[in-house]
Amino acid sequence: MDTIQIQIPSLSENIRIVESFIDNAKEKFELNDDIYGNIMIAVTESVNNAIIHGNKLSKDKNVSLRLKVDDNTLRFTVQDEGPGFDYNDLPDPTAPENLDKPGGRGIFLMKNLCDEVKFEDDGRAVILSFYLH
Repeated sequence: MDTIQIQIPSLSENIRIVESFIDNAKEKFELNDDIYGNIMIAVTESVNNAIIHGNKLSKDKNVSLRLKVDDNTLRFTVQDEGPGFDYNDLPDPTAPENLDKPGGRGIFLMKNLCDEVKFEDDGRAVILSFYLH
């Protein structure tokens, strides 16, 4: 089982570090373009949420990103140092009253791009799983 981990201060420009992390994973695990695209969008979205909503752009707080690979599954864990949130009480972005709202699509997107999305630690950690078929 392989595990790779990085930690970044909560600044939006650090998303490019996350992008190179994913590029390295693509090469190391020879990911095809379809799964790579889904991973890139879902993981950067998740890290962005952690930076903005979790850590409130506080550069004194870090976001950690861990990738675990086992049994043909890639598991990305994104963890922030914020207060957490109630992930069971999210507005449905596809509901007519929410269609014009700019936010609220991130988690919906992640659930559509990943094979599995799990929240832990009161919403401070999200685990995005991708099955390698």
